[in-house]
Amino acid sequence: MRVLIVDDEPLARRGLRRELEQIPGMVCAGECRGRDEAVTAIVEQRPDVVLLDVQLGRATAFEIIEQVGVDAMPFVVFVTAYDRHALRAFQVNAIDYVLKPVDPERLREALERVARQQSLEQSASLADRLEQLLARRVTDAPAGPDTTRAPGRLVVHDGTRLAFVDVGTVDWIEAYGNYVRVHAGARHYLVRSTMTRMAQRLGANGAPPSGRGAFVRIRRSALVNIGAIVTAERYGKGMFMLRLRSGAQLVSSRYHQAGLNGLLRPDSPG
Repeated sequence: MRVLIVDDEPLARRGLRRELEQIPGMVCAGECRGRDEAVTAIVEQRPDVVLLDVQLGRATAFEIIEQVGVDAMPFVVFVTAYDRHALRAFQVNAIDYVLKPVDPERLREALERVARQQSLEQSASLADRLEQLLARRVTDAPAGPDTTRAPGRLVVHDGTRLAFVDVGTVDWIEAYGNYVRVHAGARHYLVRSTMTRMAQRLGANGAPPSGRGAFVRIRRSALVNIGAIVTAERYGKGMFMLRLRSGAQLVSSRYHQAGLNGLLRPDSPG
């Protein structure tokens, strides 16, 4: 990884450069003393990570982030003598916060955390491309009954690899931080997505669910495959306790009862 050092103290910059030389896979992309120099280097050199001191003379690290833009910033590890800025650092998506004097092992740990996050994001990007490819294949397919159904497979994280999971085997999906967690039998997987995006992808957009592998949103943080529901019992006003084929039990929200109402209406005899 290419690492940019931003610190107004020459001794601190030399020390960080020396530590980087001891860590395999780390390359110093340059050193900056102040705000304007750092902004230029970040925009033009696009390093993978910035080791960023909080106080840079009269300027601060947060001014740099504001100028570049939080979304455009590379990974940030704050390296500073001031612990009082920790909360604000994580509010601007810093990966870690290392206090001076810098402990070499602590710095190594922070950079390893950056490497893991970088790997996750690269994996998520690949998953997005695979999903787009699958979606394109469905769109390009000849018109027919299958083209209106939800995608047949999801691209998921299975440990350190990507895998394909048949939608029909999925029991339910829950929100999990910046990911959603897909439950399929005894297994569960992560997908870099939001619940709203996943609901749209699976067609769980509030319309009455129908067909094999159709999903219904039972609460803000959960989608359920209607084919996985074994029983449903009333659980308070507008709420249901759902038991799934996997044995999982989920309580629906009264605010998402519309999708369940049509599904749980008993069939008329004859």
